[in-house]
Amino acid sequence: MEQIPDPLVRFRAAATTREAAGLRRTLRARTPDDDGLVDLASNDYLGLARDERLAEAAVAATRTWGTGSTGSRLVTGSTTLHARLEARLCAFTGAEGALVFSSGYLANLAAVAALGRGALVVSEAGNHASIVDACRLSRSRVVVTPHRDVAAVERALACREEEHAIVVTDAVFSVDGDLAPLAELYAATVRQGALLVVDEAHAIGVVGPRGQGAVHAAGLAAEPGIVRTITLSKSLGSQGGAVLGTPEVIQTLVDTGRPFIFDTGLAPGSVAAALAAVDILHHQPELPGRVRTMARELAAMARDLGLESGDPAGAVVPVVLGPPEIALRAALICAEHGVRAGCFRPPSVPVGRSCLRLTARANLSSDDLAVIRGALTAVAEMKVTM
Repeated sequence: MEQIPDPLVRFRAAATTREAAGLRRTLRARTPDDDGLVDLASNDYLGLARDERLAEAAVAATRTWGTGSTGSRLVTGSTTLHARLEARLCAFTGAEGALVFSSGYLANLAAVAALGRGALVVSEAGNHASIVDACRLSRSRVVVTPHRDVAAVERALACREEEHAIVVTDAVFSVDGDLAPLAELYAATVRQGALLVVDEAHAIGVVGPRGQGAVHAAGLAAEPGIVRTITLSKSLGSQGGAVLGTPEVIQTLVDTGRPFIFDTGLAPGSVAAALAAVDILHHQPELPGRVRTMARELAAMARDLGLESGDPAGAVVPVVLGPPEIALRAALICAEHGVRAGCFRPPSVPVGRSCLRLTARANLSSDDLAVIRGALTAVAEMKVTM
């Protein structure tokens, strides 16, 4: 009798291979007090995720509208709250139009896939996974250019056979923490008749004097040839995402953006929390500068201890350690010394560039910094002995 193959064998074998390479991932459920650790792993850059003003706004909206939006945005999932948030995001960022999604990931999928369909898509090598997936969803020809290489972008645009093209880049890169050369990129897209799509996930609320994002800080907010995507789940302490652009861009996404058309709208509580966060940024414009100061202090602390770090443009501070097993060990040492740190390994980073990803927060205290120094000192000592 012929033996029926086990369809799960390949998954078990792949898991064993990942385990041997130090690339297994596990879920760790945290407690409400973050297990007593100083949080340097979350994306709560402005410390707003537990702000009472956001919580109260979310509770009030939930009592008024219910716990869910009840449908897709084109059916029952659009409320007057959604419209208010879209208008408020336009006023804050200087965009002509905005469209709210249930996540920043879906905002990227919709923007790149819909706007890039039938066009050449030029994507920067350091882009977030959501952009990589969006490029695939577009079913267009994709050219990946080296990190921050404007000349390579312009060559790809100039040599294209396609009539239309889009260039897509992170504003602040999610692991390296550096800033895209937006002014130069935009000039290249203008010369070549292309559209520039900028993911502001790590820039909104952090970059610029009032946290209005990297595009605004570069003086490009009013340019029609730029589309921005943002998340509401990092600096704004809520959940969801949005695309910012001209009326033509927004209407294209409403008409053809599958991640918009077929997804349930963002829950009213999250919409209200994001609205409250934008209002806080308006009334407390010092918060973005505070988080950038904290990030520079963390990077300098790491370098002073002999660890490799960069010059952060936003809240993200990488501490590069090399092999994945060393990065894993470093994350455990940080926890033992009172700090929760992100641990990034391939495929999130290139081979040989596994790192701790520290994320600064505007509300870090001097006591927190002392604990962090102790943890990084222990990591530096471990690295010397390995």
